[in-house]
Formats: sequence, C-alpha cells, structure tokens
Amino acid sequence: AATGYPKNKDYNNGDQEGFGYYQVTMKNGKRQSTARAFIDPIRNRPNLTIETDALVAKVLLEGKRAVGVAYTVHGQAREARAGREVIVSCGSVQSPGVLEHSGIGQPELLRRYGIEVKHELKGVGENYGDHFAPRMNWRVKLPITLNEQTRGLSLVKEVIKYYTTGRGALALTAGVVYGFVRTRPGLDSPDMQFHMAHASYDTAQKRLLEKEPGMTVVIGQCRPDSRGSIHIKSATPGVEPAIRPNFLSAQIDRDATVAGMQIARKIVSHPSMEKYIAFENKPGKDVNSYDEWLDYARQNGQTTYHVVGTCKMGSDPMAVVDDRLRVHGIAGLRVIDASIMPTVPSGNTNAPTIMVAEKGADMIKEDAKAGLKAAA
Repeated sequence: AATGYPKNKDYNNGDQEGFGYYQVTMKNGKRQSTARAFIDPIRNRPNLTIETDALVAKVLLEGKRAVGVAYTVHGQAREARAGREVIVSCGSVQSPGVLEHSGIGQPELLRRYGIEVKHELKGVGENYGDHFAPRMNWRVKLPITLNEQTRGLSLVKEVIKYYTTGRGALALTAGVVYGFVRTRPGLDSPDMQFHMAHASYDTAQKRLLEKEPGMTVVIGQCRPDSRGSIHIKSATPGVEPAIRPNFLSAQIDRDATVAGMQIARKIVSHPSMEKYIAFENKPGKDVNSYDEWLDYARQNGQTTYHVVGTCKMGSDPMAVVDDRLRVHGIAGLRVIDASIMPTVPSGNTNAPTIMVAEKGADMIKEDAKAGLKAAA
C-alpha cells in the first residue's frame, strides 16, 4: 500500500487490482484437491468404477462415433465400452495426445507415426497457452521465512503445531500474498500477477529452500499472446509428448514481463521494506537494462502449470470442441478440462478448471435427458 497500490481482500469480486492474501481450496489446514473434494465422497457409488494405474491408449471409434476406450493396466490390455459418451479429461498436456493416438488431429502428423487418420482436426495440440513466470528473490534480515522455519528444531515445532492445530507454516500455500497490477497506462484491467512467498529457492527447477532467510516474487503476465503446441512424438501411448511453449515469442509479452520485474523491484525496494530486506539476490542490482532483464527472464522463467488451449472451444477452423464441449465431427465424444479454454485466464487455472468440469457435467446430464425425451 505504501507504494501506491490498493489493498484488495477479494480478487474474485470483479476487480482484480491490488494486493492481498490468496484464496485457496483448503479445509481444516489441508488442501482440498478435486479428488478429495469430488471423488472421495462418491467413490463407493455402485454406478462408479475407478481404475488406477491405467494408461489410456486411444478412444475407440466406429466411423465417426466414439464407442469406448482402449487402455492398459500394468501392461494388460483392456477396453471400456461407452453406453452414451466418452469423456476425455486428461488435461491440457495429455488430452490432445489421446485424440491423436485415436486418429483425430493433423493428418500429416498422424501419418508420420503410422496412425490411421480417422478424423481431421488441425487444432488438436495447437494454441498452447500458459503463464510464463520468472522468479526474483531477496535476502531477508530477520528469521521470519520458511527457509529457517522448516529446518531443525523449528521444523519439529511446526510439525507439532500443524498436527495439533492445523495451523502454522505447514498449513500455508507456496505463495501467500498475491498482487494484480497494470504494467502500463491505458489498460482496462491488470495485466500482471505477482505471487509472493516468504521463502526462496536455490533454483526454480529444484525448488529446494535456501539456508539463509529469503523471499520470492514470481512474476506472471495475465494474458500472454505467445502460443505454442503440444503433440505426440511416438505412436506408443505413454511416451512424453513434444511440448513447444514458445514463451516470450510475442513482443508484448516480453515488454510486460520486463515491466513486471521492474515493478516488483520497486515494491520490494520501498523504504517501508528496509527493516526486512537485506539485498536483492536474484537477479541482483547489476541487472538494469531491458536486454538484461529479458535475458534474466529467459534464463530463469518457467511454466506455472497453467496450460490451456490445446483442444480449444470455438467454431473456427482451429477449434476442437463446440460450445457444449463436443469434439467437432465425432459423435459421443467430449473433452472436459482446461484444454478447452481458448485463452489462459487472468489468474490461476484451478477454479476455472473446476468450473469447466461442473458445467461440462451439467451438459452431459442435460443432453442425456434430452436424448431420453426424444427417444420416448
């Protein structure tokens, strides 16, 4: 607030701008995953069968209709036949691969791996969008960060506190404070998101806490223009796909990312932070020019795992599903996950993905009822 940015208690109220504490899916100090919140309460239903350690091979097609799924469990081939529909919910990374292994996608790519082309959809695996996120960190003067709170006797105390009260350092999210700001005048809404953590890591990839007290600010552009792709690179299911995110390929993304890091430095360098901050550790005070900032972002940025768009919804030639999440040209087949989002949301994708799933479930039930009425 001392730097001129407003406090915002609820960034989901229609006005994102400002800083505050993150809202999380948590109950009694424990993260509530979708598996815990949605599946665990109903896993004993007689009309639900859950198979674990299952690897999907492909969707089974008869002409232009999906009729089931071929999969393996511990190497044993199995099939599940569909009474009404097949729903692909494998996420933005895996859903396009399931379609491609099923013969749905770009003909030239499918033929390259010897897969019979069942249906041409050029948009499968394209339009890959994500929040690219470089990290900055600072040394902290006081022992008030997770770096030292999760070591030695301090960790023992935190474990006891967590198991007795459900509170403390172990009940916190990785990023406690958020911020949404505008990087330039004239924008209708914030274009930059900050994740602030009272912790610092030796590298973004390893995510091992540093020994010295530290804090981190993760910078992420809300609505990046850069688009990539994800496709199979083998006819064998389970082989990791080829991911080409193309981060920072758009000039507007490069400009916004540099501006976001500069704003983060300005905020943490404010006099009100002097009693807490010792010095900027990464990238450090010697990084100042546009090219230096950009090089740092390229060397230290990474995904935030907010991948969307690889089976996007729409009516254009590159769309994969329609407005009821049905795969164009294939009856009885839907994709219901974050891959259907045409663009990445201006924030984290957890809640929007849950919304897509709930809306998709409603559509399945609505269409099933409509079909029964038509048959009657």
